[in-house]
Amino acid sequence: MNIAAVAPERTQAPTADFPALKARQHAAWSSGDYALIGTTLQIVGEQLCEALDVRAGKRFLDVASGNGNVALAAARRGCEVVASDYVSALLGRARERAAANRLDVEFREADAEALPFDDGSFDYVASSYGVMFTPDQERAAAELLRVCRPGGRIGLANWTPEGFIGQIFRTLGSHVPPPAGARSPALWGTRARLDELFGAQAAAIDATPRNFVFRYRSPDHWVDVFSTWYGPMLKAFGSLDADGRSALRRDLVALIGRFNRSGDDTMVVPGEYLEVVVTRR
Repeated sequence: MNIAAVAPERTQAPTADFPALKARQHAAWSSGDYALIGTTLQIVGEQLCEALDVRAGKRFLDVASGNGNVALAAARRGCEVVASDYVSALLGRARERAAANRLDVEFREADAEALPFDDGSFDYVASSYGVMFTPDQERAAAELLRVCRPGGRIGLANWTPEGFIGQIFRTLGSHVPPPAGARSPALWGTRARLDELFGAQAAAIDATPRNFVFRYRSPDHWVDVFSTWYGPMLKAFGSLDADGRSALRRDLVALIGRFNRSGDDTMVVPGEYLEVVVTRR
């Protein structure tokens, strides 16, 4: 998948081969074990459901659900929940979590750019650090809008270009150039891009900067965890020779040092994201 150093203001991509980009993404997300990363982000799913002001008994769709953070949060609030993702292994991990918590969630393998649901099927549609990685951004946004009923709400958690993860994208892109035509997922973390994607069919767009705090034993521990389990970073390291891997690690550790506020040997890094609520016109 593309986690590239593309300028945030650039929204038009030249001659993108979307099928090839999608295949590359699928291979990246199917590697490693994202569930070990995703479970640390559970608080974001809880907060996003609160921002959406979800009501029990309503229909809720979690798109690019990963290991199910938002889906589980919505199920805890009594919604009728469908969790969708195009990586079956990730849905399997989400299914395990739902069963362990005795939560009723329907799981569907589905592409965020071609959702297998009728128009206006859901009261709430959400995605936490998921749909922002789709190669065809316009199509993915159109699908979110299509399956959300008029007056319903779309909730998103999107990393910003200036924040820690946005800068991680840039660092990785400087070592592993993105495929031609790929656009940065961090565009979804800008108000200008949200207006482009949703403005024509939105009664309102609320975008609030938030922080998820990464807490690890050390900067090197974070790099070890992400380069082992986070598929896109695993693929990036795997594409480099020994010198390239050492250089990438040095740059990542230096970047963490810029953001780290622990004051000791541990890692306490705020990762800025936009918490977005789009009210469907």
